[in-house]
Amino acid sequence: MFAKAPYARWVSAVERADASRISHAEVKNHRQLRALATAAVAIGIWFAPVPVGVDPKAWQLFAIFAATIVGLILQPLPMGAVVLVGVTLSTVTGTLHIEEALNGYANATVWLIVAAFLFARAFSKTGLGRRVAYLFIRAFGHKTLGLAYALGLADLVLAPGIPSGAARTGGVLFPVVKSLATTYGSEPGPSADRIGRFLMLSAYQVHAVTCAMFLTSMVANPLIAELTRKTLGIDITWSGWALAASVPGAISLLILPYVILRLTRPTIRETPEAAALARNELQRMGSVRREEWVVLGVFLLAFVLWITGSITHLNATAVALLGLCLMLALGAISWQDVLEERAAWDALIWFGGLVGMATMLSKLGLMTWFSSHVGQYVDGWSWPLALIVLVCVYIYSHYLFASLAAHATAFFVPFLTVAVAAGAPPYMAALAFAFSSSLCASLTHYGGGPSPVYWGAGYADVKQWWSVGLVASLLHILIWIGIGSVWWRVLGLF
Repeated sequence: MFAKAPYARWVSAVERADASRISHAEVKNHRQLRALATAAVAIGIWFAPVPVGVDPKAWQLFAIFAATIVGLILQPLPMGAVVLVGVTLSTVTGTLHIEEALNGYANATVWLIVAAFLFARAFSKTGLGRRVAYLFIRAFGHKTLGLAYALGLADLVLAPGIPSGAARTGGVLFPVVKSLATTYGSEPGPSADRIGRFLMLSAYQVHAVTCAMFLTSMVANPLIAELTRKTLGIDITWSGWALAASVPGAISLLILPYVILRLTRPTIRETPEAAALARNELQRMGSVRREEWVVLGVFLLAFVLWITGSITHLNATAVALLGLCLMLALGAISWQDVLEERAAWDALIWFGGLVGMATMLSKLGLMTWFSSHVGQYVDGWSWPLALIVLVCVYIYSHYLFASLAAHATAFFVPFLTVAVAAGAPPYMAALAFAFSSSLCASLTHYGGGPSPVYWGAGYADVKQWWSVGLVASLLHILIWIGIGSVWWRVLGLF
């Protein structure tokens, strides 16, 4: 028996290696098929007859842009690489001059999201994000529902400075949620319904709301604001976005944890140990360190300057870069931290490329043509009906996507254009689709940045995840489009 053990281990290793080779081969074949499908889109549109009234160069650029969007969905390469290929093709084919192709990388909105990612690194590196979470738990975490509200408030406070749901809700908050579940002996399996399933689902669903509430709380939000400006000539400011989202967002944050509590029915309802855990963790962290004070002070300064932008006339990107420079100068983060923040530079590549191509499509008149062309298909519809139907289709189309950014990039402008062509007030329509671009993350266990982390924890199966997501999506439509439109009317936004 002992003599066979090395042989058995060897066979097992060989089988694992073979499986690995098969797996790598399958992945390579799938990537090749996705690449071929992406190329087929570009070739098909490029050689299709140019519609009457469309500039041939605009049509060629649309072929490259559409293929880039398909590439972002199918991902034969990472997102940044897909966009870089599209930008390169736009210039080597003679469709755009090199200055036009690279014009998006000088866009202020693109640099806003880069700076926001570096803010997120500062929150994580200094431990300020975890400290904020434990402070809320210590204050409100004596009951199960209060614990969910404490996590939601922590997510809300961190959201303006951390634009990535994966970094904020997945990186900062998930370890806190997991430790709380473990404290009550709630693990994946039979004990999940004690408290763990409720906390996991509530934290994830709240993340969709906080992503919608600020211009800098979700990676695609600045891109959406920029596309709105390019398509409709409407400028959605940081404060304008936050004010429009404030009432529906507050209502969602108040109602959603309670609804999820009713749906999941955790058996534990009193959680005094959670407050004790928070106190212990805060004691372990010690007093607030100098670097944390620096990050907090810079964040509050940026927050105030973002809100008062209409008075100070300071650009939101300039404020974010000022905050970054202050954190560098005061030692809260280092230049090495800046260089190592791969997500920021990846965002720069793919955001900048997409913004550049979208800008040129608008300049070449394709958006104007598209708007006038699709108007005939919604002619005769009342605009409220058209907007509601389009928002619902937009939200539930996210079942087909594993990325909020890819979804917004692919569908935001077409849906917005059709809604406006149907007579919907442009600002209201832009807000409806902008907020829906984050809220749709609630639907599935693969629909948002933190999805792999929370789903991978194993506390809920697909049926539970999707049923809670469906209920949450219906609440979002009712609150954000129903009550939200009333609030936007009060604000005079349409």
